[in-house]
Amino acid sequence: MILRLKGSGQPPLFLLGTAMTHPLIPDILAIAEPIAEQFHLDIVETVFQTNQSPPVLRIDIRNRHQADTGLDDCEQMSHALDEVLESSGLIPGAYVLEVSSPGISSTLLTDRDFIVFKGFMVEADLQETYKNKTTWIGQLTSRDETSLTLSQKGRSIKIPRDLVSAVRLSNQAP
Repeated sequence: MILRLKGSGQPPLFLLGTAMTHPLIPDILAIAEPIAEQFHLDIVETVFQTNQSPPVLRIDIRNRHQADTGLDDCEQMSHALDEVLESSGLIPGAYVLEVSSPGISSTLLTDRDFIVFKGFMVEADLQETYKNKTTWIGQLTSRDETSLTLSQKGRSIKIPRDLVSAVRLSNQAP
């Protein structure tokens, strides 16, 4: 995570780290996304917390070519975004800019998540009952356009993807 107190004249503080959408978020993303693209990063989440003094703009990034998002990724994004945000005048007054990696979420969302956690135990919550169950637990085998496939003690279970509401990592034993 990179912390930078804007408008304070202080140098940035570098740290490793792991609501309602503010109306400036779309404009901030319009500035931040092309910068992230230059560094082969994806913006995972953007939050502007104006209930703090000074307000905190937090941008979580993920390196799309590496398993881990490192401090160098956060630092590059922070420096580049800092310059453009400052010159745009979009955010008046002092604020803290935090650029960090999201860490590991227990909920699998992206195609990358399903590739990275293949073989891990997961729990799949369904919108409606499928084969008498609304929650399936098993080792993640695959996910494609039509189905989520789990392995339960070597037995393959193919669940229609349109029934799946959430998939999260599980602490259950295989």
